Amino acid sequence: MAKIKHDIKDAKLATEGKKRVDWAAKDMPVLGLIAERMRKEKPLKGITMSACLHVTAETANLMRTLKAGGADVALCASNPLSTQDDVAATLVVHDKIPTFAIRGEDNNTYYQHLHEVIERGPELTMDDGADLVTLLHTELSRYAPQVRASMEETTTGVIRLKALEADGTLAIPVIAVNDADTKHLFDNRYGTGQSTIDGIIRATDMLFAGKTVVVIGYGWCGRGVASRAAGLGAHVVVTEVDPLRALEATMDGFRVMPIAAAAKEGDVFITLTGNKHCIAAKHFGLMKDGAVVCNSGHFDLEIDLVGLKKMAKKVNRNVRHCVDEYVLPNGHSINVLAEGRLVNLSAAEGHPASVMDMSFATQALASEWAMKMSNNGGLEVRVHPVSPAIEAQVAALKLAGMGIKIDRLTKDQKTYLSSWTEGTT
Repeated sequence: MAKIKHDIKDAKLATEGKKRVDWAAKDMPVLGLIAERMRKEKPLKGITMSACLHVTAETANLMRTLKAGGADVALCASNPLSTQDDVAATLVVHDKIPTFAIRGEDNNTYYQHLHEVIERGPELTMDDGADLVTLLHTELSRYAPQVRASMEETTTGVIRLKALEADGTLAIPVIAVNDADTKHLFDNRYGTGQSTIDGIIRATDMLFAGKTVVVIGYGWCGRGVASRAAGLGAHVVVTEVDPLRALEATMDGFRVMPIAAAAKEGDVFITLTGNKHCIAAKHFGLMKDGAVVCNSGHFDLEIDLVGLKKMAKKVNRNVRHCVDEYVLPNGHSINVLAEGRLVNLSAAEGHPASVMDMSFATQALASEWAMKMSNNGGLEVRVHPVSPAIEAQVAALKLAGMGIKIDRLTKDQKTYLSSWTEGTT
């Protein structure tokens, strides 16, 4: 193990981690098929890759797949509280993959780990929130010229990268994996929907039935959380800044109102926006005693925790695992889950493996596609969508893995769809 550079909590956790990773692999058949093919074809042979992702059992299976394809891959955590320490250990001990991730690592360690994977000089990168790519555009920009492409996994990251592109400062080609239908329609909606509720229940032992749950942001993640909360009997309120999404939430049967109004009614508040201070300091004083506040968007900035700490007369840490109690001057307590970090990964285990199967299959195939394009003239420096062919392949493989068959267009139907001469008769 000494030959594998790493920074993990405890190598002795590797056996338990291997069990966890192998269990997840059973529910990731699409990625398994891709790994099997890549093992034979080696499409990433000799390529140095650096990944900044949540270090979970599902991510470990993606790392195994990339290594099977010939990549020299290293991994660091994209969130200080999402790391599964036993998974990090097995990646180092059993899979010989350099891994830099410790659950609860401080900010300095987090950025040291980012430096570790970037200073390997990657040709391909994978990111979850664009922290890695941001460093490639700032402090570690000297490594950017050799990066052929980067894959971005999250809405937050894509927003940041499109801002870079709009400013004319994007230095490397990026593939917006998050925007793929095989990612956001399933991972964001069904994965975030289930895992967020799971995290809240594990942290609080809460009964959702009868509670008023405020969902802040009605993108794909917000849609998923709102539908799952409603399915458990909660009264769901949605806050939005986009009129179309607000209208959609209304027609989906949810109450829509500004956050200042929702703050007075909610029992549970969940941010899912990718933006900062969606719950601002001024909103905490409006909340009920015992209100639960958490984030399942991306960064903890979605909640103004600095403002909350300033206004609190007392902070009781870890009143329950992953629960901090902020006592306000009016005597009300605000319970913040997982320090405002991703509650589904910090208080639970993140998305189910069957959902991540599609997202990570798309990641693996996007990496292969990026290398093919790079070897065939290169990719334009911009934010690229995922190839429709990759989307179709992942969806077809997933259906096959689920034992589901679908119809095919007949020759006559294909002709009708491609012509304009046949109309109403």
